[in-house]
Amino acid sequence: MEKALFAFWMILLTVFAYSMMTRIYKRFSYSFLIPVLTATTLIVIILVLFHIPYEDYMIGGQWISSLLGPSVVALAYPLYKQRHFLINHLFPILGGVLVGAISGMVSVGLLSKLFGLNQSLILSIIPKSLTTPVAIEVTRGLGGNASLAVVGVMIAGIFGAIAAPAIFKFTRVSSPIGRGIAFGSASHAIGTVKAAEYGELTFSMSSVTMTLCAIIGSFLGPIIVWIFQI
Repeated sequence: MEKALFAFWMILLTVFAYSMMTRIYKRFSYSFLIPVLTATTLIVIILVLFHIPYEDYMIGGQWISSLLGPSVVALAYPLYKQRHFLINHLFPILGGVLVGAISGMVSVGLLSKLFGLNQSLILSIIPKSLTTPVAIEVTRGLGGNASLAVVGVMIAGIFGAIAAPAIFKFTRVSSPIGRGIAFGSASHAIGTVKAAEYGELTFSMSSVTMTLCAIIGSFLGPIIVWIFQI
């Protein structure tokens, strides 16, 4: 009973932190205030201040983590609503998705070789641009560390969501398709949430790109490892 109550408080803490940071983000709308970053930071501070071990927090946090899979599947709805548009622009979308998925993984292989990173770390961050549930399974299949994979995914998603507005402005990318593909291929679910701020079409493009990248990345991961002899 005590364990269940503690799990409830950890879930409540997570929901409260995210809700509060979402309100702050809606009020000020600065990219670096995205809720996934600020809420995570707030939770970490609270855990440190009250000396709550991560393992104890995850008694409740695991229930939230279990919703990752269904939340990704739920993104199929905007995809369905935009199905006619997707069919009419199939080849540009597929081309953009392929470029995004391949460049995301190849860049990791090249940089890891350049900086001489540890093998386990390389295998763990190769799927950094895939959505978390898929990245975990791909990492396990490659022989990497799932926990490191989650960190890599979070960093890629947060950085992409924060940097995207400046990059779009600098490169003058204004197309909903281009923005959506960029978000979905580089920043997965976190980028897709950010893409919603640019309109439903950008959000839909990001969600379909994230899904396709997850599928392509599952096959591409072992190939990248073989090419770079990791």
